[in-house]
Amino acid sequence: MALIFQRLARNFIKAGYFPTDEATLAGILRLLDTDAAQLRIIDPCCGEGVALAEAKAHLEDLGARVEALGVEFDRERAWHAKELLDAVIHSDIHDVVIGPRTGSLLFLNPPYGDAVSDKAQTGDRAKADRLEKIFFRSTIRSLQYGGVLVLIVPHYVIDEEFATVIARGFEQVRYYRAPEQRFRQCVIFGVRRRSDRPDQGIKAAMLAAARGEADVTTLDENCADVPYLVPQAPADAKRKFHAVRIDAPQLIAELRRLQRHTLWSQFATQFGQTGLSVRPPLKALRQWHLALALAAGQISGIVTAKSGRTLLVKGDTIKSQQRSVKFIEEADGGITEETTMTDIFVPAIRGIDLTPGPDYGAIVTIR
Repeated sequence: MALIFQRLARNFIKAGYFPTDEATLAGILRLLDTDAAQLRIIDPCCGEGVALAEAKAHLEDLGARVEALGVEFDRERAWHAKELLDAVIHSDIHDVVIGPRTGSLLFLNPPYGDAVSDKAQTGDRAKADRLEKIFFRSTIRSLQYGGVLVLIVPHYVIDEEFATVIARGFEQVRYYRAPEQRFRQCVIFGVRRRSDRPDQGIKAAMLAAARGEADVTTLDENCADVPYLVPQAPADAKRKFHAVRIDAPQLIAELRRLQRHTLWSQFATQFGQTGLSVRPPLKALRQWHLALALAAGQISGIVTAKSGRTLLVKGDTIKSQQRSVKFIEEADGGITEETTMTDIFVPAIRGIDLTPGPDYGAIVTIR
């Protein structure tokens, strides 16, 4: 299938962002197959969304319904990706919640370079960690067991630590050289597995390939390896994909998208009662009726008496205490005083006298 979104991608590198080139992406798609009906694919650093949109189109051509989710830190790229993918969050990956083991495919082309080191050595590590490893550790749990990993990183990042982590959590691991070597990238495929021990064979093979000590296949049009089968998304896994913090533009966009599912369209129905005429009760209110009305804030506004006196009133309920004293005569003739304090709620109405005259503006209290 011809790549249909590459013309939309802008060729710029910023903040460690290296977009997946067309040749590498074409090779990746040739190694992805599926017989599933429903897939969920995730890109935790999706850039402008082009690569994941290509993967979605490719898998949909194979007959699957595909949900594509992306996360991007850069504002401009994130909003471009929102036009291509089903859901994109503009946020730092550490502020995003992705449900564990909910993805069929994890497409991971993380930022390249070192994170900021802890010069003061206030943390566990004084030496800066690689961004590639940080993103891998933060996002790999989102891939279901049996799900397919596509990892694109510079080959020199695959050291003893990184190779051990991959060999522990994945099987059917293959290491390829990217056809475009401007950034010295390799492409690693694998299938997530349940294990707590690294496969030493996989670890050794990756280290040898990364160090140039083994023959490595280039992921180009001549690569005829058996493709990976992307599995069905878990039927019982409810999608959990949201940011811990959200900015105003994303909130506005989300409210517009979900407008039919909110109460905003029913605003007039829910709050239109305030415009109705007030009808007097059939009978005189009792004391507890008055207390409930005051507590609910229903007694307020302009009140005009038959005498012409006008008040701006606001009702409230004040908590007070009622004191009662009881004297108890003991058997020995002594007297004991017992004091009981009972909480009571006293209705109160305060008003401002608006009647023209000497009392204009006076504060009055009605109990």
